[in-house]
Amino acid sequence: MRRLALALIVAMFASPALAAPKIIVFAAASLTDALQDIATAYEKKTGAQIVNSFASSSTLARQIENGAPAEIFASADNQWMDYLAARGLIETATRKSPIGNALVLIAPSDSALGPRAIDSRLDWAKLLGGGRLAVGDPDHVPAGIYAKQALQSLGAWDLLEPHLARAEDVRAALVYVDRGEAPLGIVYLTDARADAKVKIVGVFPQTSHPPIVYPFALVKGASAPARAYFAFLTGKSALAIFARYGFSVK
Repeated sequence: MRRLALALIVAMFASPALAAPKIIVFAAASLTDALQDIATAYEKKTGAQIVNSFASSSTLARQIENGAPAEIFASADNQWMDYLAARGLIETATRKSPIGNALVLIAPSDSALGPRAIDSRLDWAKLLGGGRLAVGDPDHVPAGIYAKQALQSLGAWDLLEPHLARAEDVRAALVYVDRGEAPLGIVYLTDARADAKVKIVGVFPQTSHPPIVYPFALVKGASAPARAYFAFLTGKSALAIFARYGFSVK
């Protein structure tokens, strides 16, 4: 009995120390595939447990503001990282933007549309054929904000704004096109490459919108395991995975 009791006591005190550290990451929806692979690689290497939460950067930033227990924030634009920085909720010294992306026009893979030059001469009404253009909501979703800036630059925003299918994040916009619910959509290059049911019709000129960057930072109060993972997330091994998914690496 004494041996059993001793074993139980040892187990009670040892289990917290032996438990794998759990690291919570809030990340833009467009990072889903790459970050899942990176998390798997890190878990195999260290035994840590990575918990990824994916959504629009705006949604995640507001959740962090409201006390959600994130330790790392990976945003799809500077605006929402700035939002948290202004509120003192990130460790600004850790902020870095290791990857970038491009903006593309997509159609269902079985669409008759062929490649198009995305410029001010494009006949959007003809391309849409009475359908809607799927985008992340331009009021708050980074991909939608970039899309609005690009369309404004090309002189097409006023024409297209009434015909938008506004999605909660860029992956939702991708799904609208994937399912044939919208004939066209504007998403990131990496999202288009991740879905065999869509095809890229054209690439928006880089001059039509600000550079698409992904700022990463530790959230205030991040644990030591989270700091170790952040170093891995922004290091060579992780950047190679990002590059494989089509992100530009700095």
